[in-house]
Amino acid sequence: MKSNQKKQSKNKSHIPLRLNILFAGVFVCFALLILRLGYLQIVSGEEFEAEVARTETTLATGNVPRGEIFDANHRKLVGNTAVQTITYTRGQGVSSEDMAKIALDLAAVIDMPNKVRIENESEFDITARDLQDFWLVLNEEEINERLTENELKLSGSEFYQTQISKVTDEDIAQMSDLEIEAAAIFKKMNGAYALTTINIKNENVTDQEIALVSEHLSSLPGVDTGTDWVRNYPQEGMLKSILGEVTTEEKGVPESQLSTYLARGYARNDRVGNSQLEKEYETVLNGSKSKSETQTNNNGDIIETIEQYAGEKGDNLVMTIDMDFQKTLEEIAIEALGKRQGHNNSIYITAADPKTGKILGLVGKEYNTETGKIEDAALHNINRAFEMGSAVKGATILAGYMDGALTYDDNVIVDAPMRLSGSQPISSVFNRSGSVAVNDIQALEVSSNVYMAKLVLRMGGQYSISSGKATINVNQVIAKLRQYFNQFGLGVETGIDLPGEATGYVGPDPNAGSAMFYGFGQYDTYTPIQLLQYVSTIANGGTRLALRLVDEIWSTGEDGELGTIETQLEPKILNTVNVDPEAMERVQQGFYQVVHGANGSARSRFIGAEYESAGKTGTAQTSYSGDSVITKTYVGYAPYDDPEIAISVVVPYLPLNNTNYENVITARKVMDAYFKVGEYREVTPDEDTTESSEDTE
Repeated sequence: MKSNQKKQSKNKSHIPLRLNILFAGVFVCFALLILRLGYLQIVSGEEFEAEVARTETTLATGNVPRGEIFDANHRKLVGNTAVQTITYTRGQGVSSEDMAKIALDLAAVIDMPNKVRIENESEFDITARDLQDFWLVLNEEEINERLTENELKLSGSEFYQTQISKVTDEDIAQMSDLEIEAAAIFKKMNGAYALTTINIKNENVTDQEIALVSEHLSSLPGVDTGTDWVRNYPQEGMLKSILGEVTTEEKGVPESQLSTYLARGYARNDRVGNSQLEKEYETVLNGSKSKSETQTNNNGDIIETIEQYAGEKGDNLVMTIDMDFQKTLEEIAIEALGKRQGHNNSIYITAADPKTGKILGLVGKEYNTETGKIEDAALHNINRAFEMGSAVKGATILAGYMDGALTYDDNVIVDAPMRLSGSQPISSVFNRSGSVAVNDIQALEVSSNVYMAKLVLRMGGQYSISSGKATINVNQVIAKLRQYFNQFGLGVETGIDLPGEATGYVGPDPNAGSAMFYGFGQYDTYTPIQLLQYVSTIANGGTRLALRLVDEIWSTGEDGELGTIETQLEPKILNTVNVDPEAMERVQQGFYQVVHGANGSARSRFIGAEYESAGKTGTAQTSYSGDSVITKTYVGYAPYDDPEIAISVVVPYLPLNNTNYENVITARKVMDAYFKVGEYREVTPDEDTTESSEDTE
């Protein structure tokens, strides 16, 4: 009995002790919590309030107008049109849901044109997937309710693709017009990188839209209004294929050059030169970006933007081409193409100053058989190649002198029809059956194919063909010919300030016959611009100059137009032909005889010219679409004793039996137009008055 009483007494004494310990522990915890709250509120309260209100200032950049392009007389070829724009600058850490809500609010105050692919398959800017993305962002909870337990466990892109698959056609069909406009806005917003500014709408933005957006800026974080630029072409697209294009914001910088552009301070969505002059002179035309301090709160929302530097418009290009002369050449080309025969559907005309390399005109016109229209193809002067025929014989003669196969005491070769085993018959138009001894100058005048063929054999060490066989090392001879021709710009890049220049095609499977045909321009192919550089090199006495389209670089004045000249581009010497001046003079005399000699192939077309010119015609038999065709060419320069202009004309794919002489007719017109004589003579006011008086009488 006593034992039980002791046990109960002992238990009673333990229960209060445990409760006391528990109560003490709870008291200590509450005391620590109160102390901590007091510390946070009293001691560190201001610090945490500052953290909540903390903002970050980050430097953001913006686009500036691109430099413009002018002709030689400072008439604008490529300009900028200022347009009102509504922009968006994405803050750091801004979620897709936040952007979607901003897009909805913005769609309520602007009209966002859009074309949905499911309604228009040819032109569209919103796809079904774009609508799915937008619907998902606004209705993610509903979509997740459609997922299975296993699907909810997915992560990353796999989870997102599963969510997208649950957005039904019915969901999309129920979207309102406002939501579709918002989807178009959201698509653009979603393509922006943090702290980069993009255009949401920069076409047909009304004053009312600008006013409404400005009123609601406080509820549209990141949205702003401003001025943007778009390229315009005041000369109705003249030289458009040469001037090039600029990428859109959607495309931004080319992916293949992304790292290079980013290293140079570009943003991914920057508009850059994508082709031709716009691309070649990107660093000149691009300008200096504007710089702004962008303040963001701790959620990444942009709360203020302060411009620190307004940026500077890009510098301007002044081209070597005079717009009036270019327009005249285009009219000449169109007229010539109206006389096309057979497969001929194009003509190419190039002109340059042989002393500087400045291009004076660059024309390509092609007839589109599907549309029945003549289209610009100026770019094909640098990226399409043809067998040029006898026009290149000047290079063959000079190759003979450089190689030692011709000397001033030994430059007479008998022109007589020839046929070597393994080769097609070779003869000259002026002498189909007889034997005529001609020297180098005469060979150019009468355009002797036999002279060139035998000269090629000489370069291989074969001076006699009595056996009817060629004993030359074909590969060695053709390799030498190519090296010599390269010195004139044939078969190599001309140095023209355009990307993507072609160098022509190397003839296949060389043999003795092909080596001889090489000598009169019927083996390798060359571009019209290479032909121009070749004749320019002969015209100036042997200096190969890089051809160029840009003459000067100018700053931008306060009025937005040309300011002051910053860079005058100088002639660039690529090489000097390694030939004796006397040999060069003999080729020049041969070219003179082509135009003025009794047997010159261009003589009849240049009778009565008010200037002395020199040149060389060419005819090459090739194949096109399985048919045998003729390409006719012409190279020339004038004045003969002090050249100001060198030209090339290429008329490809004429029928074998053609009556088309537009290669020479066009050349004469180009020269007349340059010197402003003949039908291109400028009428003075006095002359105009006299003619009017005579008409009156």
